[in-house]
Amino acid sequence: MKKSNHIDNDGNAQMVDVSEKNSTKRRAIASGEISLSEDALISIKKNINKKGDVLTIAQIAGIQAAKSTSTLIPLAHQLEIKAINIHFEIQSEKIKCISEIISDGKTGVEIEALCATQVSLLTIYDMCKYLDKSMIISDVKLNLKEGGKSGQFKRET
Repeated sequence: MKKSNHIDNDGNAQMVDVSEKNSTKRRAIASGEISLSEDALISIKKNINKKGDVLTIAQIAGIQAAKSTSTLIPLAHQLEIKAINIHFEIQSEKIKCISEIISDGKTGVEIEALCATQVSLLTIYDMCKYLDKSMIISDVKLNLKEGGKSGQFKRET
């Protein structure tokens, strides 16, 4: 088995040591989408969903998820997040979620952006499942990563 920097000499999992890294501004943007029925989409657009304002609650859930990423992902570092921006684009048969996370630190915020996106979409699913159990969450991906030693990553569309 190949040894990684996450495994110590005894085979135990370890967090990556970032103590010697320089703090830099970090930014990541992730996106994903949920396909849903016309009834579910109408309940969101007209704000008549029996569980409440779906997109506002999904936005808050995504913010909470980004802030809680290190409790969900075992080897993720706790970060001092400076900004979390989550917005939605309602399209004809789906809703796209875009999450942007900004931090000054020694490790990236890609996982936080992906986590925020996933939880936002899961919240939409949870709030609309009484109308549509066939919803599909898909195409969750990292679109942009800036900062740190590895530099910039930008997904080509």
